[in-house]
Amino acid sequence: MIKVAFFDAKKYDIESFERVKDENIGFTFFEVRLTIDTVALAQGFDAVCVFVNDDVNAEVIKVLHEYGIKAIFLRCAGFNNVDTKACFGKIHVYRVPAYSPYAVAEHAMSLLLTSNRRIHKAYIRTRDNNFSLEGLTGMDLYGKTVGVIGTGKIGRIFIDICRGFKMNVIAYDPFPMPNSDIHYVELDELFAQSDIISLHCPLSESTKNIINKDSIAKMKKGVFIVNTSRGGLVNSNDLLNAIKERKVGAACLDVYDEEANIFYNDKSSHILDDDVLRNLISMPNVIVTSHQAFLTHEALGNIADTTKKNIELHFSNQQNPDNEVCYHCYRKEQCAKKRNNKCF
Repeated sequence: MIKVAFFDAKKYDIESFERVKDENIGFTFFEVRLTIDTVALAQGFDAVCVFVNDDVNAEVIKVLHEYGIKAIFLRCAGFNNVDTKACFGKIHVYRVPAYSPYAVAEHAMSLLLTSNRRIHKAYIRTRDNNFSLEGLTGMDLYGKTVGVIGTGKIGRIFIDICRGFKMNVIAYDPFPMPNSDIHYVELDELFAQSDIISLHCPLSESTKNIINKDSIAKMKKGVFIVNTSRGGLVNSNDLLNAIKERKVGAACLDVYDEEANIFYNDKSSHILDDDVLRNLISMPNVIVTSHQAFLTHEALGNIADTTKKNIELHFSNQQNPDNEVCYHCYRKEQCAKKRNNKCF
């Protein structure tokens, strides 16, 4: 049996992965995140399964390799929390590239609609029998310009949703979709023209803090910023200052750059030590959800199915593991992979 240590396990994870396990694959679920302090739990296993807030750095990878861990299976698309360079030649890494792009794109639009029309405030008011409309005025999305950064599957679905609202869509991507009807512009032009900016790109060296004080200075006064991708795309301090200065009209955040020890946990009986996040949440024009954009029944099922397939492909030594993540391949550098085998 292939023994997999499953970190940062939540109830919904356990339910979906219990459904796909069989006599050949066994999961042991740990509630704690994978960090250097918890890596000892992986001893005796063949592989680990991790999520977005597990800290799979070079030090952790060194220990995993010493334990004989053969593979790291990400149950998400992003892999910025894994040091793939340290993994190369030691431990294979796999991800789930597409579990439900509709879930994330729909959540992005849900955040935008909720913030714009103050639905969250109206909900709270009416529960207190307050039926005043003061302070609930929004704007028509019809005819507004939305700038989409990143036109992968999620970005393109979000574009289709925006077009359904008859919005003017412009986009930026360093690798534009060929032969598409997407109106691509340069990044500075997108900043200058957009009433709403929605982020749908991976976190990398080139995209880290793509929203910062300099880029915000190029934007329209009152711009809405939506982030359902990775927290590190936004400099949270700069965003907070721009909200205080009334430059940013609203922020819709499903992710946060320092979320690792906060999101996915009940902190209701604790004092929140993160001053920036506490201040953001206190703002009347900020909505924060705790990295839940992916959370649909369909997405959880696809994550479990694809992860199981990744495990089976790796340990059966079948050819062409499409979902393998390689430091050299991702950077388009020379790699030992011959498209019909693993990367090393």
